[in-house]
Amino acid sequence: MQTMAAVTKQRSIGSIQFLPVNLFAAVMGISGLSLAWRQASQLFSVPTIIADISGMIAILLFIVLGIGYLWKWALYPHKVKTEFMHPIIGNFYGTIAVAILLLSSIVGVYSKHTGQVIWIIGTISALVLCFVFVTRLLNGNFEPVNKVPASLIPVVGTLDISVAGGTMPFPWAHEINLLSLAVGGFVALVFFTLIFSRLIHHAPMPTGLTPSMIIMIAPFEVGFLGYTNLEQRIDSFASILYYFGLFLFVVLFFKVFRKSNPFGASWWGVSFPMAALSNAALKYAMFVDSWLLIDVSGIILVLLSLVVVILFIRTTKLLFSGNLLKQ
Repeated sequence: MQTMAAVTKQRSIGSIQFLPVNLFAAVMGISGLSLAWRQASQLFSVPTIIADISGMIAILLFIVLGIGYLWKWALYPHKVKTEFMHPIIGNFYGTIAVAILLLSSIVGVYSKHTGQVIWIIGTISALVLCFVFVTRLLNGNFEPVNKVPASLIPVVGTLDISVAGGTMPFPWAHEINLLSLAVGGFVALVFFTLIFSRLIHHAPMPTGLTPSMIIMIAPFEVGFLGYTNLEQRIDSFASILYYFGLFLFVVLFFKVFRKSNPFGASWWGVSFPMAALSNAALKYAMFVDSWLLIDVSGIILVLLSLVVVILFIRTTKLLFSGNLLKQ
């Protein structure tokens, strides 16, 4: 009877073969939330309890999703290969590398050596994925309609190397951070131009991909964080990156957050760019020390927190209703 009940429950939840790789964006968003609240503890003198709890959730979620996706790979390798080779879905594999890099910063708070090992793994993963996706682009036969905002994820992964590794003690870390900013920055510029052209000159994206438009702010806010970590200062160039990302977020906010856009796992694509914006806003507010910018950073942090909580609740409901892990 217990076996039958377990089988029935498994069927009601769905099949592991339909586990979407874009769920790793949830780890990115929750990790970014943890890092934002840790910065907020310095600016607003709030306890680090929210940062600690969200950080633990991000770590556990990555472990669960990692085991789940390895299981999927073992049972349905053809599905994993098909997804990886897909011109749009394949980009979401970059979320795994970004998640690892962000988790290195979270774990590093409790164990510097473990955080450094995780950063090295994330760095290698991000650079390899960026190489693969840039190579694909140069293979030819490229369909402009397939260049969607999610294409920026592997590029953002490269930029995140310097975000998480700005304080790494290794003698070679500085050059790796420079490499990541050089590759990520210039490739992001190319991809951003292609995506912008696609959005202007071609038909609107499917509603399921509309939330991913927020990803377009990520290169600017992640670039701001990576650049300022490397230079250990905020100059005019960094300010320009931050302000353009903020402007673009306001523009895209009213296009993305509409009731007409159906909810799905792809909605987690809004969480990490918003987390990057929140971290950048907090860092910039501490530098400028302006009450207006401090208020703006607080508003963005609250908005990010609400979005992550709502996404978590709705995804959990989607899972147990059997609609998350189904074709």
